[in-house]
Amino acid sequence: MADDAALRRQAAAGLKKACRFFDEVVSAEGGYLWRYSEDLAVREGEGKANATTVWVQPPGTPTVGTALLDAYKATGDDFHLDAARRTGHCLVRGQLRSGGWDYRIVFDEKERARRAYRVDRPLEGKSQGNTSTLDDDTTQAALRFLMALDAGLQQSDAAIHEAAMTGLEALLAVQYPIGAWPQRFEGPPRADDFPIRQASYPDSWSWEYPGKDYKTFYTFNDNAIADVIDVMFLAAEQYGDRRFRAAAERAGQFMLLAQMPDPQPGWAQQYDANMQPAWARKFEPPAVTGGESQGVMRALMEVYRRTGDKKYLEPIPRALQYYRRSLLADGRLARFYELRTNRPLYFTKDYQLTYSDADMPTHYSFKVGSSLDQIEREFERLSQTPIDQRNPPAKKAPQKPSKSQESRVRSVLASLDSQGRWVENGRMRYHGDADPTRRVISCERFVANVRVLAGYLATAP
Repeated sequence: MADDAALRRQAAAGLKKACRFFDEVVSAEGGYLWRYSEDLAVREGEGKANATTVWVQPPGTPTVGTALLDAYKATGDDFHLDAARRTGHCLVRGQLRSGGWDYRIVFDEKERARRAYRVDRPLEGKSQGNTSTLDDDTTQAALRFLMALDAGLQQSDAAIHEAAMTGLEALLAVQYPIGAWPQRFEGPPRADDFPIRQASYPDSWSWEYPGKDYKTFYTFNDNAIADVIDVMFLAAEQYGDRRFRAAAERAGQFMLLAQMPDPQPGWAQQYDANMQPAWARKFEPPAVTGGESQGVMRALMEVYRRTGDKKYLEPIPRALQYYRRSLLADGRLARFYELRTNRPLYFTKDYQLTYSDADMPTHYSFKVGSSLDQIEREFERLSQTPIDQRNPPAKKAPQKPSKSQESRVRSVLASLDSQGRWVENGRMRYHGDADPTRRVISCERFVANVRVLAGYLATAP
């Protein structure tokens, strides 16, 4: 018992020390990037960054903020809640007038003047960037954290609550009539430009990249729509507003409409307003995708769990059969399958579309892992379970920490240095081979270790 109490005290002290370092030393205006050199002189998110820039895209500001909030929930120490609040206010200052967030937030005065931040005064006659993004879970992650913080503060912080509600209202406003969301947005769509249609194949499509703007397309890429569905269901539960639940259900209905007809009953990464697969970036052709389609099937099962409506399960058996027929020889799936022929499509390093996988760029996964077995098992479980038992029982925190959990806690504490840092061997990813950094501070590592300590402290003593 004495050893348990000592470890618990050490875990609480280590957690506070690490969070204090991040809050007081690493953060910029309460926000965070992805990775720093040991001396914090070299910084990056998904690209180089300076000391007046923070990242919204995970594992940046909202991810770290959620970890700080987890620390508060595990300890009840107001220090952690105050740190999370500072991170929340960073996101408030980075919210665009369009209602969402860009990948990054800038605090340099000249740089801020180029952005249409909601809290800043508009500059007459000056063009300001106002494009919110749903790509890479950016706006969605910001909203999930702000909503959780709003709940933790019992809606006592007006700025936090207003930012959360503004973002949620924006998502309602920019949802297409068909139920999808765009990858990026500045304002509501013209409904007449986006009719409700079933997915279909184009009569023909060009192998040459057309270079057109695709931000208005209905986009599954990087699970953008599934992430918004998650936010909508959370908002409906937290705020008791049925509009959010209705929006999530409309998105589920869009997924039903977006399933391609035979011979390829899967889904595309992106669709134009005619509900036909279309080009996005120069390495994303009109095709049926083996990647995001797996996320669509998971999202459909989640909508079923939330609603009990079995229509959301109906597309899955046909899709599973199709994707099993489409597996590559190594058991993976191609990211892209040619429309109608189902031949795998790839790109060369100079971005020429090809059937060959011999010269692919390395920055993008043109082959993806298969989760078909796991998806099928979950589908079978849901199909065979009475509707009123479709949600698995909530996981209860263990009454006592396990030996393996205690071992992880000791390992995490042992790697924490005297300044409260978790420093590890590594390189900066966006500064080139000439960058001398060999020791880094990673937000991903910080979040993982905070979760270990907070998870342990949340167990019964």
